[in-house]
Amino acid sequence: MRVSVIGGSSIPPETAAVAEELGERLANRDHTVVCGGLGGVMEAVCRGASEVGGHTIGILPSDRRADANEYVDEAIATGLGHARNALVVMNGDAVIAIDGGGGTLSELGYASVYDRPTVGIGTHDAEHVEAVETPEAAVKYVEETVR
Repeated sequence: MRVSVIGGSSIPPETAAVAEELGERLANRDHTVVCGGLGGVMEAVCRGASEVGGHTIGILPSDRRADANEYVDEAIATGLGHARNALVVMNGDAVIAIDGGGGTLSELGYASVYDRPTVGIGTHDAEHVEAVETPEAAVKYVEETVR
């Protein structure tokens, strides 16, 4: 399946390690990572997936595919700014959030609107977001929820 991974664009090393592990776990289970294609959680999850041969898609806010982080396999330029957040969510079968600020919060809103199973690790507290502690638990949740 495709899993949209959302989260902070500026993160500490311990959050990057969580996102990288998530990318590895998703790729090892043959899931494609969809993200916003830039830095922070987006870069870390793509790096983790890439290191084990996974496939990554970055849906960029700018109109330049070259703006994608180096671990994005398929860059999609939108020129939409934050409005591209809806596209990040719509292109996944499920959503996993790590950390995050206002942009992540908007994506969590879209996940609810578009009825995507959503799990979070250290992110915003919302009714439709299943809180878990580890990347392993996040992957398990989306695999059990998406049919």
